[in-house]
Amino acid sequence: MKRKLYISLIILAAASSCKKQLDQQPVSALATINFYTNNNDFLQAVNGVYSLLKSYPEQALFLGEMRSDNINAVSDGNRDWDGINNFSPNITTVGFISNAWKNNFNGIYNANNVLDALASKSDVIGNADLVTRYNAEVRFLRAFYYFQLVRLFGPVPVIDKPLLPPAVNQVARSAVKDVYALIIDDLNYAAAHLPNSYSGPDVGRATAYAAKGLLGLVYLTRSGPTYSIDGPGLASNEYDKALALFNEIISSNQYSFLNDYTSIFSYSNENNKEVIFDVQYASGINGAGFPSHLVPVAYWTSLGISNSYGNGYGSSTFGITKSLKNAYTTNVTSGTDSRYAFSVATTYTKSPFIKKYIDITKKGTSGTDWPINFIVLRYTDILLMKAECILNGAAGTQAEVDSIVNLVRTRAGVNALSNVNLLTLLEERRREFTGEGLRWNDLVREGAAVTAINTWIAYDALTKVNPMIPDYVLYPVPATEIQAKPDLYTQNNSYY
Repeated sequence: MKRKLYISLIILAAASSCKKQLDQQPVSALATINFYTNNNDFLQAVNGVYSLLKSYPEQALFLGEMRSDNINAVSDGNRDWDGINNFSPNITTVGFISNAWKNNFNGIYNANNVLDALASKSDVIGNADLVTRYNAEVRFLRAFYYFQLVRLFGPVPVIDKPLLPPAVNQVARSAVKDVYALIIDDLNYAAAHLPNSYSGPDVGRATAYAAKGLLGLVYLTRSGPTYSIDGPGLASNEYDKALALFNEIISSNQYSFLNDYTSIFSYSNENNKEVIFDVQYASGINGAGFPSHLVPVAYWTSLGISNSYGNGYGSSTFGITKSLKNAYTTNVTSGTDSRYAFSVATTYTKSPFIKKYIDITKKGTSGTDWPINFIVLRYTDILLMKAECILNGAAGTQAEVDSIVNLVRTRAGVNALSNVNLLTLLEERRREFTGEGLRWNDLVREGAAVTAINTWIAYDALTKVNPMIPDYVLYPVPATEIQAKPDLYTQNNSYY
């Protein structure tokens, strides 16, 4: 779908890049009802809803991986990500946080405009099945953006239709359970009405199984502990619902477990049988910047490559933690975990860093032009989340859990385990998904965030990282939003 989708995105992005979303200003002329005169107009608009996915890798890496016990970043000054990595209470003006709020609401605004147009002008499409698919795609994406917001900020405004600024300014933050109600409704619709797969240029669009996988993750996340805050966990005990959805994906035979770990991330093997949903990029059209996000600038110069491939953070380093390095040898009595050398630049002795998506031979024209997709959800994740459900009390056996974990470990070249528990499973997920932005949400979901982060701080003997407290499960609402609506929003606890 790369050319078909992203040529449209260039048009839309040029018109909308400077808009501040929650004020609900028109993103572009394409968002007006008068724009829709034929199917191609609707296709461009739907693609415009996908366009905000391009901000997801930054959120996953800088607000997820960076927040976890996988990275011990050292800045060359006062960098935006410093407070994220060291759990500062004073991060309300950090760009990564305000961008996450803005970009996800941009996606929601685009989605609401398209849904509104589909309700009133879909007759120009001339194909009822296509109208249904467009509705389902857009509702999947709206749910995706809202799920991101819930995991990052907790309560957020629920806006399910286009609103003018005066009306938006009256919308308060809704309780998490109410945001979830919209997410679940959207994903159920998407799962029921999206196709199971695509062919040709449409490969990469949301499928029914992507919707089921995301809905399963929603149920799994809701089932997690509350930390005594209104956050993503509701202690709802919906592991059975999540398991049923994961089993549907597994039994569909649409996806498979690849025997070669590196081939999952190969530039020449995109959209492979492991991939359930990803963010699509194409060099020269809409190249990716995420492979360079957590790579020190000095690495490029050490290879004789222009520092234009760097992330702009000077001499800052993004070294993996001692805790992560040792995780690759924990419970290993035979073999060497092949995922470590693939995911981590072990030969960069100054400060080994995550380089999972780097292939120097495939570099584009700059550090923001890598021709590789970012995987959001893959088959191995579904398998391991199934094991997680079983360990949390859903139907299944210990033998099933051990079999899933050992399938993953065999591919990695290490010995099998027995009687796998939740802690062991979390560590296996840590090794499997290093550099994919999942670790932080995994810890939060299983109630391990406070213990794991504070254990890491002690293990790595860190003095500049603040103790993790339950309130830090959420990020603060951006200061600009609080200032714009002082009587409507209150700040999340423990931030100032």
